[in-house]
Amino acid sequence: MIIRRAFPLLCLFLAAMAGAVPARAQSALAAQVAKPVSLPDIVIGSPKATVTLTEYASMSCPHCAAWGENVFPMLRARYIDTGKIRYVFREFPLDLKAAGASMLARCIAKGDAEKYLAVTATMYQQLDVLLNRTKETLILIGKLNGMTEQEVVACETDQSLLEKLRADQQFAYQELKVDSTPTFFLNGQRLKGAMSFEELEAIIKPMLKR
Repeated sequence: MIIRRAFPLLCLFLAAMAGAVPARAQSALAAQVAKPVSLPDIVIGSPKATVTLTEYASMSCPHCAAWGENVFPMLRARYIDTGKIRYVFREFPLDLKAAGASMLARCIAKGDAEKYLAVTATMYQQLDVLLNRTKETLILIGKLNGMTEQEVVACETDQSLLEKLRADQQFAYQELKVDSTPTFFLNGQRLKGAMSFEELEAIIKPMLKR
């Protein structure tokens, strides 16, 4: 059983740990993270960026929501939109509610990463309502994005989409050792927990100088 956990991170501790991990091991893990998965990645940022940040998140995770609302906008403004970092979002649903929310975001976005992230932001902002009244909230979000109730139901019962979501989660769990959300991979360095912007920036800056 996969359990949601939050791990406080300290900059100095992370920096020390990063230095202790052999470069070959980080390179191998980065290659594993970069492998194609069942569903198309949600990607923004320059493909030429030397640093890639991959986030595994659950739509039902309050720590993911807090990070998405408070940290991600600063990260995007300073590093992603300026071409320094390529950002990849991947789903890691911790329960059926999160799986349903991820499926709806996929159906609404239809491959558009910006639209997907916008829908995700809406879901994070409505997290309490989403968790307490999941069906009604998903239908409302679908309607706000031009879907009928029937289309939302069809999306939520799409077995092929659900199986791909599960396959990607199993890959992350078995191969990348993701067992909590949010989990990040920064050029092959695994980072657990909803880091502050300052903690994350302390790790990013040395990478950009290499």
